[in-house]
Amino acid sequence: MKKFALAAASAMLLTTVAFTATARPAYAAKVDCDAVMNEVNSGKHAKEIAKDLNISTSSVYRCKRHAKEAAKAATKSSPYAKSGKEAPMAPAMAAPSSAMGAPSPAMAAPAAAASPK
Repeated sequence: MKKFALAAASAMLLTTVAFTATARPAYAAKVDCDAVMNEVNSGKHAKEIAKDLNISTSSVYRCKRHAKEAAKAATKSSPYAKSGKEAPMAPAMAAPSSAMGAPSPAMAAPAAAASPK
C-alpha cells in the first residue's frame, strides 16, 4: 500500500511540474501604440497592422480606443473648449526680409547675360 501511495504522489507531482513548465504566461506583451497609430494613420486596416506588427487585432482596436480617449481628454482640458470659444489663429507670416526679396545669383545670371554691353 505504501508503494502505491508513493507512486501516485510521484505521478501527481510529475504531472504538476510538466503542466507548469509548459504553461504560457497570462499577461500580454506591451504593444507600441505609437507604431500602431502610425500604421492606422497611413490608411492600413486592422488585420494588416496586426499581421505586420505581430499583434492581435484587438490590440489594434485597443490602441485606437486609447488614442480617441486621449484626444477627447486633451480637447476637454483645453481652455478654449471650456469657454466655448475657438482657438486664435496663428499670426500672419511677417513680410519677407530684404535678403529674401533679392533674386538668387542663379536667377540674376541669365538676365546679366542677356543685357548688351
